[in-house]
Amino acid sequence: MNILLLGSGGREHAFAWKLEQSQIAHELYIAPGNSGTQLHGTNVDLQVSDFVQIESFVQEKSIDMIIVGPEVPLVEGIVNHFASMDVFVLGPDQEAAMLEGSKEYAKEFMKEFSIPTAAYASFTHETLDEGLRYLEGMQTPIVLKADGLAAGKGVLILESREEAQAELRAMLSGKFGEASSTVVIEEFLSGIEFSMFAVTDGSSYKLLPTAKDYKRIGEGDTGLNTGGMGAVSPVSFVDAALLSKVEERIIKPTIDGIQTKGLDYKGFVFFGLIAVDGEPYVIEYNCRMGDPETEVVLPRLKTDLLEICIALKDGYLQDIQIEIDERHATAVMLVSGGYPGHYDKGLKLTGVDQIDDSIAFHAGVKETDGELLTNGGRVMAITSYGSSKIDALAKSMRNAERIQFEGKYFRSDIGFDLA
Repeated sequence: MNILLLGSGGREHAFAWKLEQSQIAHELYIAPGNSGTQLHGTNVDLQVSDFVQIESFVQEKSIDMIIVGPEVPLVEGIVNHFASMDVFVLGPDQEAAMLEGSKEYAKEFMKEFSIPTAAYASFTHETLDEGLRYLEGMQTPIVLKADGLAAGKGVLILESREEAQAELRAMLSGKFGEASSTVVIEEFLSGIEFSMFAVTDGSSYKLLPTAKDYKRIGEGDTGLNTGGMGAVSPVSFVDAALLSKVEERIIKPTIDGIQTKGLDYKGFVFFGLIAVDGEPYVIEYNCRMGDPETEVVLPRLKTDLLEICIALKDGYLQDIQIEIDERHATAVMLVSGGYPGHYDKGLKLTGVDQIDDSIAFHAGVKETDGELLTNGGRVMAITSYGSSKIDALAKSMRNAERIQFEGKYFRSDIGFDLA
């Protein structure tokens, strides 16, 4: 089977690493890929949203399956583009992808199918005055979310109504471009967050390992939000009782809702969740795997990933047994100095060849003339297995110290809030 994997981050390196282990795979191409993905397949210079360019490549290389890493091509309709062609695209079609592409759509979906989530209301520039009055009656903190895709930057948590009103004005005036032409105002839920993942063919589903990621740049979960500073799997507080609640109240109703609405969805579903006094609520959906959670979830997946993808394609997902590694997995993200603000690129990395007993998943890294250079804010995820979270983290931290580049920073407290 010839596979085209779309994306260029740590998530895609983890996918390429896992797909290379498959006995079914023949040729693996990654577009555009990075210095890590080329260790497991062939990087090709294609843009993930250039569907015509991708189509030509698919025909030239007789691609059987396209696996989409990032959300943008899904929201832009890549599944629809290839629907009449003899190639399977793993992911939801354009309407189903609105579960991630529009916060308002997702909220309305949850309301329709009685899936627990924070109370909310949506406003546009035309209804700004209504939004300002709505904020006056809210308890603080207050959550504002840009309706569309904003590269992980469109969620604000404000400590006062005055701040919230100012930010609502700014967002509806284009702070996040078209993404914030509609803003969802949510009540703030106080609890502990975690992530769950499922693969679905639109009617049945299988669960993947639980994970918890850490978005804030500073230790102790302080400072600005990032794309993710690390992750752990499994999550210690997600016991059988909580997992049962999540399945019955959230996952099953979500899959049933997808089926009831007739959505074309064959792919991954990310459930961003929060436990409030032991009760689970949905914060958000993603229509693909998360990053950096993928770098701890896929290493714990013992089942052939490509076999799961083919089962989705051919309609026998319910017959697949998902086998999970019992070991803990942790990922520590090395980032560029200044991230998530301004940072330099093109800085030389050394020490990658000194890593021992960990996996280095390249994210913002490129190879030029045989040298590894930084090429993004989040540079590399150091993933390790262990008999416990502490054991796995010790390995990740030890190897994180071995890699050097100017301005390197990483959080040394990943998993600090878990037993």
